[in-house]
Amino acid sequence: MERLATYIHDFHHATVLVIGDLVADHYIWGKVERISPEAPVPIVDVQSESYMLGGAGNVANNILSLEGKVRICGVVGHDEMGRWITHALRVQGVDTSGMIVDEERPTTKKTRVVAHSQHVVRFDHEQRGEISVRSQERILEYVRTHLNQTGALVISDYAKGVVTRTLVKGVIELTKENNIPVVVDPKMKHFDYYTGATIITPNTAEASIASGITIQNDESLRRAGEMLLNQSGSAAILITRGEHGMSLFERGKGVMNIPAVGREVYDVTGAGDTVVGA
Repeated sequence: MERLATYIHDFHHATVLVIGDLVADHYIWGKVERISPEAPVPIVDVQSESYMLGGAGNVANNILSLEGKVRICGVVGHDEMGRWITHALRVQGVDTSGMIVDEERPTTKKTRVVAHSQHVVRFDHEQRGEISVRSQERILEYVRTHLNQTGALVISDYAKGVVTRTLVKGVIELTKENNIPVVVDPKMKHFDYYTGATIITPNTAEASIASGITIQNDESLRRAGEMLLNQSGSAAILITRGEHGMSLFERGKGVMNIPAVGREVYDVTGAGDTVVGA
């Protein structure tokens, strides 16, 4: 515990480079008092709207809240949401010099309609195809030129096109040359991209699908964690398990179960971003 306390005390010395999908989370808040006569759907009387940083932007925000220093690499469109994300990150104190504006693709925006504290519907504006080869090369060049000022690198994969097999391979090769740890918040269909990362942090569902083992109890959890550890070539796998806490699998050390402490919360969206940021 004393060693852990020392790390927490030193968080303000950390400089982290975050690479990943930048998302604008748009919320429409309202109330429902009637059903549409045109179709059996609720009519939402809009009361207010708000925006929050999502995806890799939320990871950066979490690192900042822990007093770390952050640089971010990602792609936004030449549009209002892209400008909003860039401004919001800069206001928070994030170094956005690694961000790329791509006029050929829109900024990812997720709009959630919430009425009486209930999530009614979500609709997304996005293009999920891989970013251009040129954008990948620019990100790799940015990583190459800033590694000497980086203590750790986070890959935040929301499967919106920034995290490609080629990009991840290049990033991991560069960080290994410079002995810099890489932490990955994964997506299931990209699991084979992350070979050689220092630590990967899947949730239970992602770990089940990636390993092919349905996690139902301690035994299936152990088998899934060990399989992912062996397949990934990583130093560690951290499986986040919601109200059951987290399970850390380290090479040669077995499993460490970390309990969760229950709290009443309004929304658990972005919990994985908090874990990977810490």
